[in-house]
This record gives sequence, structure tokens and C-alpha cells, in this order.
Amino acid sequence: MKSLYDDKEALKFKTDLDLRVYTSRLLGRDASLVLHGGGNTSVKSTATNLFGEVEEILYVKGSGWDLATIEAEGFAPVKMEMLLKMAELKELSDTDMVKYQRLAMTNPSAPNPSVEAILHAIIPFKFVDHTHTDAVVTITNTHGGEDKIKELYGDKVLVIPYIMPGFVLAKLIYDMTRDVNWSELEGLVLMNHGLFTFSDDAKKSYEKTIELVDKAKRYLEAKGAILHIEKSNVSFELLKLAQIRKEVSNLKGAATISILNDSDLALHFSKQNVEKIALQGPLTPDHVIRTKRIPAILGDDFNADLAEYVKEYKEYFEANKTDETLLNPAPNFAILKGNGTLSFGSNAKEANIIKDINDHTYEAILKAQMLGGYKALSAKNIFEVEYWSLEQAKLKGGGKLPEFSGKVAVVTGAASGIGLAIAKMLNSRGAAIVAIDINPEIEKIFAKSDAIGVKCDLTCSQDIQNAIERAVKSFGGIDIVVSNAGIFTPSENLDMLSDENWQRSMDINLTSHQKLIKYTAPFLKLGVDAALIMVASKNFPAPGKGAAAYSVAKAGQTQLARIAALELGEFGVRVNTLHPHAVFDTAIWTEEVLANRAKAYNMSVIQYKTNNVLKAEIKSNDVAELVCAMAGRAFAKTTGSQVAIDGGSDRII
Repeated sequence: MKSLYDDKEALKFKTDLDLRVYTSRLLGRDASLVLHGGGNTSVKSTATNLFGEVEEILYVKGSGWDLATIEAEGFAPVKMEMLLKMAELKELSDTDMVKYQRLAMTNPSAPNPSVEAILHAIIPFKFVDHTHTDAVVTITNTHGGEDKIKELYGDKVLVIPYIMPGFVLAKLIYDMTRDVNWSELEGLVLMNHGLFTFSDDAKKSYEKTIELVDKAKRYLEAKGAILHIEKSNVSFELLKLAQIRKEVSNLKGAATISILNDSDLALHFSKQNVEKIALQGPLTPDHVIRTKRIPAILGDDFNADLAEYVKEYKEYFEANKTDETLLNPAPNFAILKGNGTLSFGSNAKEANIIKDINDHTYEAILKAQMLGGYKALSAKNIFEVEYWSLEQAKLKGGGKLPEFSGKVAVVTGAASGIGLAIAKMLNSRGAAIVAIDINPEIEKIFAKSDAIGVKCDLTCSQDIQNAIERAVKSFGGIDIVVSNAGIFTPSENLDMLSDENWQRSMDINLTSHQKLIKYTAPFLKLGVDAALIMVASKNFPAPGKGAAAYSVAKAGQTQLARIAALELGEFGVRVNTLHPHAVFDTAIWTEEVLANRAKAYNMSVIQYKTNNVLKAEIKSNDVAELVCAMAGRAFAKTTGSQVAIDGGSDRII
């Protein structure tokens, strides 16, 4: 393992805090050291207060910040004097610790200090680095783990037996180190928890972490704990993935994103004796607030397996509770025996965090098995952290979830215009998006963990099925389909209408919608409050001369939606149609085209844009708002409806 410290780069950072930010990011850059908000760092410095007095300050990572991206404002400034006095107390409750740490802050708008701030304060060095390094924690999570750590590091590292984080941990280390010569120590190893390194020099503290972790990695290799994972190809039934996601959503009481992990590692792990190795507990106890203590193990009868998981979780709660309130007992991840794993979250970000944590855990468990057997903390120890008020507060800080959190939406024609606006708006309101378009740029426009673009020819059945497979594997199922893709065909009167013009309009403006319904309907039936929304046209209720190919196709699309409403209603799928007209902020309406069209009607461009009863200009976002309404609570009990969005057309009225 190599140091990423760059002496030239470090010269740019003049203050203690700036240098602390730099080395913290170096740690956060490596997922094998810290994951998703894990670990914490600090620096001791001075600051002059309002009265001109110089105070000793601990700048410690604030709650909610990630080391990979932390900024200076992510460090909470806490008075050292207060923290050191707190360390001398015999007892201190969690809530009082948090309260008094905040009272000791010099900036009330800064984030809450880490729950390990007191521990950072009592370590008598300027820079302190705390990581949850996979290699070290793997060794501690084995039978005889403490002896192995001592064999590895000797007297250079002080081994701390597992105890709850927070004040009790700081107090334990405070008592254990009263007679210790800190200058002879290279670090602290906290059993089942992580590694602390320290120095008065930022580079030395960081590189001591790298050195000790590298030793742990080489130790694992020397003991034969090396994974050999073969390439695997397993195809799990898509509908079964959607069925599992539906049942988990039911158990959680809300739409849930379900991400399939069929990587070589996940497949290899799922083929092991998972009942033995996967049901002991997480790699470190702080993972439990994301993953729960153990996964569900799913075989052929997944409904029975999920029900059994819920039953056993409630038993685990009853066996360990004092006065806590039961959390939702549904699993946060599952192992599909022989077929990979699933992670569940209220959104794609949360599910991906769980997936990342699990990837590191699978590798650690497999290596620990080679080192004498994986041995996690007891259920009681894990329960204490899972129901610890300070850890629960981390999960509750996000506030109310957006309307479409946990939902999966497929939007066609999403590379521009109305489709682009719809996809972006649904995503901004919490939905995971699969944006489809024949334009390959769609893959660049939507390239996030919760919004993916898929190039797809909607006249090709195989392309549609491939896009659906991507949606289900990425997010678990489909709840919302917005069938929007379409083209304007050239204007031709009936006696001059070419076969090519007619057929092209039928293929794209009608048949593609039929194909999309055919292949998405089985998944919509398993969706959560599922909705199919057809974006048709004013040309259905009010056709014009020369537009037979377009108008007839749009009439067929509207009729298709009405039949879909009849057929899918018994499965709870709502099907509604909207008819936009004169939406001018799309690619086809260039300034030149607008000017020519307005001139043809003897109007100004503004008059042409607002040529409706309300004198209102209709934009793509207005259409997107109506789509969101149709997909959401406003249309919860409406199906088979048709709504025009055109500012009021006298021809339709």
C-alpha cells in the first residue's frame, strides 16, 4: 500500500486545518480505509477568541461529513480544555456528551463534533487519524484476533478491547494510557472497530496509517488469506427480482430501491455456506445502522424466507431491548443463494451505500475464514449500536423523503424537450430514472447512480427488453412508465401521403408505445402505486389538414391507453393520457421556425406562443408537472383520463 502524500501539493496548505483537510481526503480516497462517512480525523491548533485570548482548539470531523470530500467547514472547532475535563468524569450520558461538546464549540453553526471527539482530545499529538481499515478489522474479526494483532504489531500498537464508541470508549483509553509512554506507540487498534494513528506532523500520522495497514495486508497474504475468485455468469429471473422488491417494499411500508449485485465477488460469496458465515454480524458495529445485523437468505420460496427474517428480527429485538422502540424489521440486504445479493434502500444512494459496505464485508469474511474463521461481535453488542440514539440520529437527519423516493421511472424520448424535462423532474422529486432515447447522448445526459441513460430503438423489441433488464437489475422493478417518445412527420395531404411517411409515423408514434406497454406491463403489475402515462397530442381531439400520419397514430396511441387502463386496472396500475400542444421550448422549434410560423399566421412570436384561451406560454416543465401529478398522489384514484395541456384550445373546447 503506497502513500498518496505529495510534498509539493502539501506546500499549498498553510494552516493546520487546511493540511488536515488534505490528509483527510487522502484517507477518504481509499474505500479500504473508510466508507461512506466512516472514520474521523482531527487536528489540535489555537484560535484567538473575542477577548483576545488564545485558546487550544480541537478541529474534529463533524457528523455527516465524508472524509473523501470534506471541507474546512466540515470540522467542528471544540475547546480542548472542556474536552479534557470531560475525559476526567466518571460517567457521562450520550446525550450529555453531545450537549456539552456543542457547548464547547467556538462556532455554533458548525456540525456536531464526532462522538469520538474526547478520544481525539486525550491523544497527545497534533494530528490524529482514525480509520475502519478492512485489513486490520478483518484480523480482529477472527478467532484469536487479539493475539494475531499482537503477533503482527508487537508492543508498538496498544490493543483496546471492544467497547461502545463515545464517552465509554474515551474513558477506557484514558484510563489505559495514564502510565503509557505515547512516544513509543505507533497506533491504537480497537478490536472490531478500527485503527488510530497520530503524530505532530500531518504526513507522519497519515503515512503511519498506510504503513500499519500495509503490514496487515501483507500479514493476511502471508497467512494464505488471498481470494481466488473465478468469473461467473448467472442469470436471475427479472420478474422474480421485481417480486422480491415488491414484497420488501410491502414489509417496509414504502417503495424501496433494490440493487442486484451480481459481481464475481458477490456471486462467489452467495455460493458459500452463507447460513454459517453471513449470519454472525457486520464487519464493524457502525455498519449496522445501514445494513442491519444480518441479511435475509433467500431461496426458492423467498416470501417464506422474508417472513422468517422478520420473525427472527423481532425475536432479536425482544431478546436485547430495554426501553427501545422496534425499528422496521424488514431486511436491508439479502443474499440470493448462488445468485448474488440485493441491497435495499429508500433511494438509490442509500442502496448503493449498503452495496459498497457489503462488498468490503464479503471480502473480509472470506479472508477471515482462511485465517481461522470469521468471528463478529455478539448480537447484544451489535444491538447496542443499532439502537444507539446517536447513531439513529445520523439516519434521521435527512428530513421528509421526496414524493417519489424509492420509485423507479422509465421515461422514453428523454434526450431532449418534454422527455428530458419529465425525467429530470421525476428524478429531482426522488425517483430513480431509466431514461431511454435513440440518441446515444442519452448515456451522457443521465449518468448518475439514480439516473441512467439507455440508448434504445423503441421500434425494436429486443432493445426495449434490454432497457427493461437494465432498469430491473439497477433498481429492482418499475413503478412509473412515461411513454413519451415520438416524431413529427412531414405534412402531406391524403392524396399525396407517401407509404414511407405513413409507416414511419405508425412505427414510432403508435407501435413503439404498444411494444413498451407489452414489455413493461408485467413489471408495472408488481410496481408500487404503479402508473403508466401516455404523452399523446392535441392532434387526437383536434386534428389538422396534412397531418394524417401523425394524427391517426396519436389517436391510436390514445385508444391504446384507454385499453391499457381497462386491462391493467385490476392490478392497481393507473393509465392516464395527456395531450400537450404548442410546447415551443423544444429542439424542433428554432427561432427561425418560430418566426416563420408566426409570420404565416400574421402574428408576433409572442402572440404565436400564447395563441390560446389563457394567453399562456406552455413549456416542457409545465408538461413535466402534469406528468408528476399523474404519477403521484393527485391522480391516485384516477385512471383512463385524458387531459389537455395547451392553455385552452378553442378547437378542443
